This record gives sequence, structure tokens and C-alpha cells, in this order.
Amino acid sequence: MWMCSRHKCSIRIFIAQAFVDNVVVNGLSTNDIIEKNFITKRDDLTTYFSKRDHSVNQVHQSKVPQICKDEPCQLGVDEAGRGPVLGPMVYGIAYAPLSQKQLLEDLGCADSKTLTEEKRDAIFDKMCNNDDKLGWAFDSISPNYIANCMYQRTKTSLNEISMNSAIGLIRKTIEAGVFITEIYVDTVGKPEKYQAKLVNLFPGIKIVVAKKADSTYPIVSAASICAKVSRDHALRAWQFLEGENDKEYGSGYPNDPVTKVWLANSIDPVFGFPQLVRFSWSTAEKLLQSSAIAVEWEDPDEDESEIKISKFFAPSLSNKSVKKKHNFFTNRCLFNATTL
Repeated sequence: MWMCSRHKCSIRIFIAQAFVDNVVVNGLSTNDIIEKNFITKRDDLTTYFSKRDHSVNQVHQSKVPQICKDEPCQLGVDEAGRGPVLGPMVYGIAYAPLSQKQLLEDLGCADSKTLTEEKRDAIFDKMCNNDDKLGWAFDSISPNYIANCMYQRTKTSLNEISMNSAIGLIRKTIEAGVFITEIYVDTVGKPEKYQAKLVNLFPGIKIVVAKKADSTYPIVSAASICAKVSRDHALRAWQFLEGENDKEYGSGYPNDPVTKVWLANSIDPVFGFPQLVRFSWSTAEKLLQSSAIAVEWEDPDEDESEIKISKFFAPSLSNKSVKKKHNFFTNRCLFNATTL
């Protein structure tokens, strides 16, 4: 639905949270969609995302090459879109046999942030053309899901969302029959803590979690390209459930002038922002506080008429059996002393 500011300052949070429950199993949503017709080139991504409900997470796995089931493989994990106030955060993985390490270098795999969009697209197409030697997958985590995780009663941090997504993709790949022996991950948070978590979850597999892994390990670079290209197409294909809306919203980063203008022009005074916006981001919260209608909430603790639930479990005085005084005390008008 729509976006909101923090805690009790706006009714928008409750409207935004009126979404279909999205149960997470092994880090991935129950709304995950595994395609029968696999994506074979980058242009298929736009079609894929344009047909989907952007309010829930979307997962796609490429076809698993037979060689990846027969030979030991390395797997890389990276994300795109962690910081933007607009659009999904996308986690990507790539995997290939250890015998095909040279292939990744020949494809030109490098940190996606150092490549132009044209170069990333070209490498992604090359990855698809080598679908008999390597595979990939992505988890597109919706802005709505991210924001609601951060606002729910038991909050889930962005790091937890990230780790759950990575773990879910790794598990899904192993369950698909890929013979994974090495995993390389671009870290979120402290690498040592993250690595220990993965080692515990995936015993017997060599695991390396490191900063800037996307510029160190070609398999992580391939995952980075998969994530970035997928996010770019997800933004390009975004369908506004709220009706017509200007699609010139820039990169989605808070410091992008085009994004700033779009945010300022897209506020509904009552309902806030479209679902494209991560309403838990401070950028969105501040705009709502200054430009949207404020909503005051009564504090239930101050409402004297409120009946506490514990009262329903308290013994009723009418049900108590009153013990009759002995005649000795009644005849002499004797009562229990309350003060001395």
C-alpha cells in the first residue's frame, strides 16, 4: 500500500502493514517463484519483473548445469541496492565448477560497481550463454518487506534480512543438487561473526567471508553482476499498484537530486509514499513528518477506562465463599484488629 514515518507519528504504518503475510522459510519467502521458462538473457529480466507483485519478494534460479552436479563447485554471494531509499535490495549468487575458474576471468567478471551498465549487461548475457558451465540465482527483496521487517514488533535489521537471503539462496542451490565445496561471501557486519554463522550452518564446506570480496574473488564478482543487473531491471519494470506515477526517479539513492525531487512530488498527505519507497528510511520519514498530515495517537497507558486483561483472571469477590464467624466472636461483638 503506502509508506509511513516511525512509531506512532502516523497512521500510514498500519496501512502499509496491511499486506499478505509473507512467511519466511530458510531465509526465503513462501512467495518465491521458480520459473519453468528460465531467463536466458538480460532482456528477459524486464519481462520477468513487469509481471510480478512488487510488494513481495521474488526468487529466481537459473537452470542447473549437469557439470555443477557432477564436479565440486565454488559459489559466490553479493548484493545490490542495500543503501537506496527506492526499490528492492537484490541478493545474487553465482556458482561454477572449480575446474572453470578461468572461465570467470575470461567473461570479465569484476566488481559490478566498477563496471558501466553496458559492461554489466554484456557480462550477464555471457553468463547466460555459458549456462552449461555455470549457474546463478537472485532474491529480489521488496521495499515493502524491508520496511515492515524494520517496523514490526520484533524488529529484523537490514543485516539480518541480508544474511537470511544469502543463507536461503545457498540452501536452495544445494537442494537443487549443486555440488558446493567452497563459498565466498561479501560481508555484512563483522566478517568473523558472519563466517562462524555460515560454518555452523554448512559444515564441511570451505567458507570465506570478507570485505570487498566482490573485487577479490571472480565468483563473487559474478554474483555482484547478477544482483546489480537484476535490480536495474526490477526498477525499470516497476509497476505502481497505486496508479499512474512518474518513473523518472533516478538511481534511488537518497543523495540523488532526481530521487529527491521525485520523493518530494510523490507524497500523498494521507497515505504517504507508493510501495517503491522504503518507508523505514530516515529520508522518507523526515519528508513525511514535514509534508504529510500528522496523526496523534492516544497513549493507552493514560486511558483510565481501559480494562487490563489481568483483571479477567482475578478472582471475583462475588464468587468467594465468606467464612462465617464463630458465635463466640459474634455474641461479644469482637472483630479482627487491623491496627494496634
